[in-house]
Amino acid sequence: MVLIKLKGRTISRGCARGEVLLSIDPISFLGSVDPKTGVIIEENHALEGKSIQGKVLVFPHGKGSTVGSYVMYQLKKNGVAPSAIINLETEPIVAVGAIISEIPLVDMLERNPYEVLNNGDFVVVNGSKGYIELIKQETNKTECN
Repeated sequence: MVLIKLKGRTISRGCARGEVLLSIDPISFLGSVDPKTGVIIEENHALEGKSIQGKVLVFPHGKGSTVGSYVMYQLKKNGVAPSAIINLETEPIVAVGAIISEIPLVDMLERNPYEVLNNGDFVVVNGSKGYIELIKQETNKTECN
């Protein structure tokens, strides 16, 4: 059951669902995330010590080195990448990383995701069609049509 659907801008195509993990802090994939485990290792980061594996990672934007795109790819190759990403506004490092890693990514939602989503919510991110859906957890359907 869809609770809310929000249109956004497609950055990386594909469709995935998962549990929301919110960060108020930007993320630098080079130095903030362990590419072997998918755990946030940056000291004093809002998500320090948490795993991004299989989560729908919501953060304002990326920061840091262009090498971060390749760290995202390494996360995917190691099976510890997020299932999807939602940004307020995506910058090139995260965009390239999501595209080469085939991680669905949307940004610029019609409503601020921090006002609509909470940690633990379940969402579908449809990067191919440019929207997200907040869904009930027990929904078994993939919602990726």
